This record gives sequence, structure tokens and C-alpha cells, in this order.
Amino acid sequence: MDSTLQNKDRELIWHPYTQMKDALPFIPMVRGEGSYLYDENGAQYLDAVSSWWTNIHGHGHPYIAAAIYAQAQKLEQVIFAGFTHPTAVQLAEMLLKRIPFHQKIFYSDNGSTAVEVAIKMALQFWWNKGQERKKIIAFKDAYHGDTFGAMSVSARGVFTAPFQNLLFDVEFIPTPVPGQEQLALDELNALIQRYGHKEIAGFIFEPLVLGSGGMLMYSEQVLGELMGVCKTNNIITIADEVMTGFGRTGKFLATDYCQNKPDIICLSKGITGGFLPFAATTCTQDIYEAFLSNDKAKMFFHGHSYTANPLGCVAGIASLELFEKEGTLDKVAEIEKLHRSFVNEIKENPSITDVRCRGTILAIELNTEDTGGYLSNIRDRAYAFFMERKIILRPLGNIIYILPPFCTSADDMQKVYAAINEFLNTRG
Repeated sequence: MDSTLQNKDRELIWHPYTQMKDALPFIPMVRGEGSYLYDENGAQYLDAVSSWWTNIHGHGHPYIAAAIYAQAQKLEQVIFAGFTHPTAVQLAEMLLKRIPFHQKIFYSDNGSTAVEVAIKMALQFWWNKGQERKKIIAFKDAYHGDTFGAMSVSARGVFTAPFQNLLFDVEFIPTPVPGQEQLALDELNALIQRYGHKEIAGFIFEPLVLGSGGMLMYSEQVLGELMGVCKTNNIITIADEVMTGFGRTGKFLATDYCQNKPDIICLSKGITGGFLPFAATTCTQDIYEAFLSNDKAKMFFHGHSYTANPLGCVAGIASLELFEKEGTLDKVAEIEKLHRSFVNEIKENPSITDVRCRGTILAIELNTEDTGGYLSNIRDRAYAFFMERKIILRPLGNIIYILPPFCTSADDMQKVYAAINEFLNTRG
């Protein structure tokens, strides 16, 4: 594909998570519809990763597009310090109705900033109360974003290596994947005993599925126990639902599986149905009230230019309305049923060491001697293999995962499964 657009892109643009020196030509996409993206020559590509986990109802959904268009003709942006607007209030009402144990919402613009807001909320909560609690606990395989606070609470590795000495200290406990549940609980309790709960500000986690860590999955039972330990010791719990929220794991939120509930929740990606960058951080009334004071120094010093952008808000409203209008969670259940059938089909394949599923997320761990982790060479081979078949799968090292839009048909899912089977059998 010899394209002026490709040439101009290479000349002008620096792409994310890409070694530009040897990157393949970037495919010019010009249109999207449902589960498909279309390039400038009309070729269609099945988007099996929801365009970096953002798209839930399908590309170009006319209901969301119409809502954004109507809003753009009325109010496209307004400063949110000292002002408000109807769509911000309506979206807050709709989200908090689904999170009834939270009473306040703080808007931002992407997953990393939702996490930054949560971390700052937790730390300043204790500062406002006159307590020097500065320690944060996280999982050792965590990924929470690319800004400095989000990197600090993420696993130390190739993503964070150049900034290692600039990140604040975090106490990491084992990710409670099968076989490590008790170890995670023991190390959490050991940290509380070592420091005393009055030094620990919060515990941040990706509930049930760690995305960029390799789609690692663990049970709601152990998550509930971990949150219970924190609640007993008055430690703030922060659920990073940026990827797991909005139906990805089978329920609206991954923490909906748990009896214990987090004090703070981070939301983004699917919040606008994949249409616009937008994020929210929700919290309990108790967290919020710690910032109410006659002392202005105790206000929450955080904000973004596009906080509560009206177009993002109305996209979020339309997306939430589609959950009811289109039975979105029923679609999720259908995809999970298909995934589980495929798991049974391939689980004995010698090319894989593990296969796991939760909601619309299916992860296949390839059997390989390549120890490159995220930079594993097998990732590039797998990516090229699927792109040749016009299927967008973007492996995490030796982890092939599927995370499709919820509108993806059974026939299209079978197309993805067939390609994966073909790839596995070429390695047999």
C-alpha cells in the first residue's frame, strides 16, 4: 500500500509504544462500522481488541454519534471551575446510580489521569486529617498508566526503567493469581504489621484482570478478602476499573462481583463507548468530606482543561443508555459463552501453557523459550500473522488476547478463533 497518508505520517508523527526505527508502515484507517475498521482502499479489518480496549458498542454507533452532534451544536466546552452544565450532572447521576456506595464523581480525561486523581485523593485525604500516611500498596504485576504517579504504582520493568529513580516508593505484594492467593494475603498483613496501618495510605489494584501485565486473572473471593483486610485496618482501597469497567468482565464493574467495595474507583476507556477521551474518579462521601474546610489549603488541587467536557459527557450518557436499549450485558454473556467453548477446544494444545477467560476477555499464553517478556519476538510474528488475515490482535509479549467490541457477531468470533487455531497449529 503506497500511500501519501502513510508517507506524511512517517514524516510527522511519533506513535505510541512503537520503535519508530523499524516500525512497519502504519495502516491508514478512514472509517469504522460495528466490529470493523476500513482502510483507505476499502479493506476491512476485524477489531478484536476494541481499539485499545475502548470501543464497546461498535465503531461509529449512530446513537452516540447523533448525541455528540446535537451537543456540539449547543455547547462544546466550558471551564468547569466555577461553572457546570446539564450533561455533567446527568452523567454523574447515571454513573453513581450504578455505583450506589459512592456519592461523588471527579471528571478528568484519560485512564492515567483518573489514577492520578485517585492517588492524590487518597494521599491528601490523610494529609487533610493531619496524618502522615504516604505508603501505597500495589500488585507486583500492575499497570496503571504512563504518567508519573500511575507509573509509580505500576510494576517496575521495561515500561518504567528510564524513570526508575524518579518514581515514588511503593510496597508491592504478589498478584493473587491461582496458587498465590494466600501469599498475597500474608504479605499484605505483613506490611500492615511492619508499618502499622497509620503509615499506609491506600491499596490500588486492577480488579480481577491485570491488563498490560498479561491479562492475569484472579478470583473475586481473594479480592474481597484483600479489601476486607484494608477496611479492617482503615486503609483506602482504589479500584482501577479503567479496562475492567463497563461490562468487560461480565458485570458492569469488576468489583460488582465482590461483597466488599472500594473507596475510590477509576473509570475511562469504555466510558464514552470509545468515541472520545474522557475519565472519571468516583469516591465515597467520607473521602469527599475530608476536603471540606474553612481552610482553602485543604481543597483538592487538581483539574484539567477539558474536565467534564460536554461532548465527552454526552457520549458517556448515550453509551450508558445503550446498555439498556441494546441489552449490552446480554451480549457480553454471549461472547463469554463463545470464549469458554473455545477454551475447551484449545486447552490441551501443546503450543500453549495457559488459557484463561473472564467476561469478554480471553487470554492465551504461548509456550515459548523466548524470555523477552513484553518485548518477546513472538509478539511481532503473531501480530503480523493476524494482520495478514485482516484481524487486529495486539499480543502482550507471548500473550495473545481477545477483547472485542460487544457487538461482535458469533460468526466474527469464529473467524478470530479459526485464525488463532491456525497460528497455534503452525507452531505445533
